[in-house]
Amino acid sequence: MKTILIIEDETQIRNNIREILHLSDFDTLVAENGLQGLELAKNKHPDLIICDLMMPELDGYGVLTQLRQNSSTATMPLIFLTAKSEWSDVRRGMELGADDYLTKPFQPHELLQAIAARLEKQSIVDQQTQQKLNSLSSAISQSLPHEINTPLNHIIGFSNLLIQEQGTLSTEENLEMLESIHEAGLRLHRLTLNFLMYANLELIASDPAKIAEIRNNGVKSFVKSDIENIAVKVAKRFNRSADLSIEISDVMVNISPAKLSKIVEEIVDNAFKFSQLNTPIKIIGNSIENSFHLYVIDYGRGMTQEEIANVGAYIQFGRKIYEQQGSGLGLLIAKRLVEIHGGELSIESISGKQTIIRIVLLQ
Repeated sequence: MKTILIIEDETQIRNNIREILHLSDFDTLVAENGLQGLELAKNKHPDLIICDLMMPELDGYGVLTQLRQNSSTATMPLIFLTAKSEWSDVRRGMELGADDYLTKPFQPHELLQAIAARLEKQSIVDQQTQQKLNSLSSAISQSLPHEINTPLNHIIGFSNLLIQEQGTLSTEENLEMLESIHEAGLRLHRLTLNFLMYANLELIASDPAKIAEIRNNGVKSFVKSDIENIAVKVAKRFNRSADLSIEISDVMVNISPAKLSKIVEEIVDNAFKFSQLNTPIKIIGNSIENSFHLYVIDYGRGMTQEEIANVGAYIQFGRKIYEQQGSGLGLLIAKRLVEIHGGELSIESISGKQTIIRIVLLQ
């Protein structure tokens, strides 16, 4: 049975709504003002909220604003009740995240129809969320063990060989195995850091207050030197310095140097990883109005439209066809970082030919 919270300061209207809902087999919670309603929403987690717009102490706008700023209540469907019908009031409520409006006086069937529509929509959202969680769980179970076991097997295997063959191997053989162990350790370390960063970014992305704090902290970066330094470093790691070309105007953007470097590292790393030696990697950046537009272009295997739509953590496309390292976290980490800082990351690709990652950052 669904539970509906009624926030209404007029006793008669509150009782009438409660009666209508009880006759329709809903459980109800009632609050006489916005402050009481907000506490009930946070503590009881109703399936839907019916909230009067004009109330003393805390009006409906204030209730909705605080609900949407709390991760535990941000997605609760809310229907406003109002004696006003001016478009400006409706628009303001919708901009804050209201799901529907009912103008007093209303008929019982109008209220029930609005509730049914909002609950059905929420059910669809919940189903889609569960499907995404199931897909993520499946992707993790397929790719993460491989990404952990491969470097671990290198470390365990070569270290065991060094122990067993101590004194019989040449200096060159010892060095080669130690370098392999070191590389495997770095790969495992990077996976661990990416996993922790991804988990933290998901928490931030669900908290509007944290997002606002990050966007308003005033930290800026000069893009040219940061992007060039990271891109050159990644190119050297792939032994493909000659394939890299960079053309960037020097401007400041609203993001820290560390976060900007992480975004660039993950995007450029993917560009080299999924393209062949002696094919170009182009990095182009310029300022347009109040934003910086960065393009990372490779001429590798590309992505289909379905693959672009399904970009997500731990997703690797064509793992059975192509052999490559990676958990699929890098692109999503970059996307989340860009979005949290008020920017946009988009992908354009021609399968088998080209991929263009476009990043827009605020100046």
